[in-house]
Amino acid sequence: MAPEPLLEITVESLDTALAAERGGADRIELCSDLVHGGLTPSVAAMRKLHEELEIPVFPIIRPRAGDFVYSDNEFSAMKRDISIVRDLGMDGVVFGILRADRSIDVERTTELVQCARPLEVTFHRAFDQTPDLQLALEDLIAAGATRILTAGGSTTALQGMGALQELVKMATARIVIMPAGGLDAANIAKIVSETLAHEFHSGLGSVLPYGSSNLQRFEAEIHAMKRHLKEVRRAV
Repeated sequence: MAPEPLLEITVESLDTALAAERGGADRIELCSDLVHGGLTPSVAAMRKLHEELEIPVFPIIRPRAGDFVYSDNEFSAMKRDISIVRDLGMDGVVFGILRADRSIDVERTTELVQCARPLEVTFHRAFDQTPDLQLALEDLIAAGATRILTAGGSTTALQGMGALQELVKMATARIVIMPAGGLDAANIAKIVSETLAHEFHSGLGSVLPYGSSNLQRFEAEIHAMKRHLKEVRRAV
């Protein structure tokens, strides 16, 4: 039997993280200001989630909204924040950094990966802005990243299904491809069965707008997603 797929959920508060854990999430991506795409959370928020949750927490390292081409000062801030995350004993970090031509900034990515060790590193959906996904994949393997969060260069995972299938094939055991973008209980089984990926990411923004206080619905949707993941696993 194939291993059970892993579900990562994006949150920006302790209450939401606890609801995701109750729903069956396997890992948390912690952000602040999700309405603007997610920024580096506060040290207090990171410490609190690390203390309260049983599942792994990966904070995003993103010093500002907008593009992913960072100044020297912003890059220094990213290194400092990664050091804080590591010292807090978190489980991993999430970041993305590009050159002006939107290719992977391999040199800086490698430096951040080294700074994060021994934590896992997820390169976020800045990957989808690169002009050559296959080259970007090889660049991130060379830089030492653990996984890539991606919709296959599209807005949603369903739209990028073909590219996701190719990325999973190319990645083999060298790096994890984690489909993202619009995943919910209605479509996750299709995405699992067609991409053959093993890790999946959702913020559930298409089901429950960021900032909503309806945690019961949030928890129930995650529970339904996990149920579908288990059903797909049994069918393989």
